[in-house]
Amino acid sequence: MSHQPEPQWTVASETGLLKEVLVCPPDHYRWIPTNSIVRRTLAESRQGPATAHLAAQHAELVAAMEEAGVTVHRLTPEPHLPYMVYTRDSVAVTHRGPVLCQLERPQRRGEYAGLSDFHAAHAGGAGGGGFWKKSSTGTLEGGDIHILRDGLAVIGHSGGRTDEAGAEQLAGWLRAEGWEVRLEPFDEHFLHLDVLFCMAAPGLAVACLDVLEPDFIAWLKGHGIRCIPASYRDVMQLGCNVLALGQGRVVSARGSTALNAALRAEGLTVLDPELSLFTLGGGGPHCLTCPLSREDETR
Repeated sequence: MSHQPEPQWTVASETGLLKEVLVCPPDHYRWIPTNSIVRRTLAESRQGPATAHLAAQHAELVAAMEEAGVTVHRLTPEPHLPYMVYTRDSVAVTHRGPVLCQLERPQRRGEYAGLSDFHAAHAGGAGGGGFWKKSSTGTLEGGDIHILRDGLAVIGHSGGRTDEAGAEQLAGWLRAEGWEVRLEPFDEHFLHLDVLFCMAAPGLAVACLDVLEPDFIAWLKGHGIRCIPASYRDVMQLGCNVLALGQGRVVSARGSTALNAALRAEGLTVLDPELSLFTLGGGGPHCLTCPLSREDETR
């Protein structure tokens, strides 16, 4: 019987201590009309973001994570893939290692190549090019995958990015590991579930209660997870899109002033880089980061 090598990177919760993360410098980032948020930005005739300003904002995000002790890995950006900067979507790291996702938008599908090369180079002898699984049915994007804690996950599916077939395939793999997995449908207007919901700390999430189904909120409550409410206006400015660092710390965009105050009122330390040029394009701190390694912990 062959021995399955241990993966180099694992993530068993959205809120464990973040040790290593993957980002992509915004050298070629630009707004393209692939989601409702950026379409609204472009309709308002905003001038496209300058490369120097993008680099400065992304550097703020990276500095915040590095100051928190996180090791930051960087992909090599490619000119024809402007949304590579949103590293959350192409690969989701689980308790058994990375899962290669299957992106829906034609403009983003080429991202798999750079991610495959990156994980193969860091596989450390693991089979499958460093991947535990590879999505092969429907579509699956990392912004819809939420590992609430070890053994418990929710996967959103709108049909717009992740569809039910892609969500069900990943859910099946996790259920075979003994996990409880909920599939949560939502309107594709909201792009990914992490526009409406993100974990901020163990037992604490930010969520748009006006849009998410009451049954989902009740399910979270039944698993001991409280929700800080966010408005529709907050959501469309990527207010819910936060990144938990562990040890009572969270990264949230500076523009989310009311939500950041609510997070601080919960006793959390909020690191708030300026990220407006990315949130206008449809992605905040959660979208801009792919956690590679977290240590389990309880707050």
